[in-house]
Amino acid sequence: MAEGLLMVVSGPSGVGKGTVCRHLLQKNPELAMSVSMTTRSPRRGEEEGKSYFFTTRDTFVKLREEGAFLEWAQVYGDLYGTPRRFLEEQRDLGKDILLEIDTQGARQVKESYPRGVFVFLLPPSLAELKARIVKRGTESLDAMAKRLDFAREEMKSLDIYDYVVINDRVAEAAGRMSAILAAEKCAAGRNKNLIAKLLKGGTW
Repeated sequence: MAEGLLMVVSGPSGVGKGTVCRHLLQKNPELAMSVSMTTRSPRRGEEEGKSYFFTTRDTFVKLREEGAFLEWAQVYGDLYGTPRRFLEEQRDLGKDILLEIDTQGARQVKESYPRGVFVFLLPPSLAELKARIVKRGTESLDAMAKRLDFAREEMKSLDIYDYVVINDRVAEAAGRMSAILAAEKCAAGRNKNLIAKLLKGGTW
């Protein structure tokens, strides 16, 4: 059985990462969303092991010190991390994993797991990104300006990514990401075990 892939997706706030990722998951039933661990309390409707792995701060810190996370961050006083063991177990089962994360977290993941497939989602233009943020109606003018400035900074991190996908239309962006998954599965470097098996007289 071939080892599952880890696809890491980043992009500026307002680019539509969540929407594209949901569409990608619908198109690829074999793809599973990574589940993060957090120290914050569960919100209404959230499920343990599906929305997050909920834990105490002491337990999180202990796991962090043991190197249990591919990446971690503190957000508004709460700790969030990507459990290394969960991802490895899913991939060992041949499941592909989708991890939506910011550029800082992606850089941490790249350092500890360079074999991942790193995709940066871009808007068609900064003007379109601004329009999408305005449409959400959740940002003040000052907050919106800060988000656009941060988006420009995030785009300077493209050196750690393998692919760039423009989210002009959700279905098309998800289709491009599906194509990336398919291409990566055919990469010779990811099929060494299968090739060795074939050379020994086995079958695919």
